[in-house]
Amino acid sequence: MKVGGFVLAGLLGLAALWVAGFVWFATTLPARVEDEHSHTDAIVVLTGGSERLTTGLALLQAGLARQLFISGVHRGVEIADILKLANNAPPELAATIALGHVAGDTVGNAAETAQWATRHDVRSLRLVTGAYHMPRSLTELGYAMPDVAIVPHPVFPEGVKSQEWWRWPGTAALLATEYTKYLAAVARHWFLPRKSAP
Repeated sequence: MKVGGFVLAGLLGLAALWVAGFVWFATTLPARVEDEHSHTDAIVVLTGGSERLTTGLALLQAGLARQLFISGVHRGVEIADILKLANNAPPELAATIALGHVAGDTVGNAAETAQWATRHDVRSLRLVTGAYHMPRSLTELGYAMPDVAIVPHPVFPEGVKSQEWWRWPGTAALLATEYTKYLAAVARHWFLPRKSAP
């Protein structure tokens, strides 16, 4: 076989592996919240949809943690703006909410959350983000905070049809992009030294 043939065979093999991995990724995404009741030191919401914020606020009001940290908030958005999303939220809830305005992506979310968690002696947290985003979020936050126990609490945006993703081109494209980013996150951490405890 000529060199070109080897290259083509290698590329086809990589493509086949990517497709197989993508199907595994799409079909193993969370379909429900596995642990709805465990109490943690904090709730962490990664911004990216109103469902995440309302879920985080509801969990805080239900007493599942003593504080809520929202990472990746747009500059200019304040706690009062966040509380408007919660129906009948008591004013004293504001004292238990902190906002992070620095993060612009999931890696930044992890770094921002780790810094906040260290300052507040957080040893366990409930992570709220989209189900499709949860694998990468757990990878990044787990790397940034190896000694913090993380309870996943996925939310399920109405526009993401993850249960029948192959029928919805928009969802399929979103999941394919997220899977590629997840692979990049895993690969990056293979080549980086493991972080020590804060």
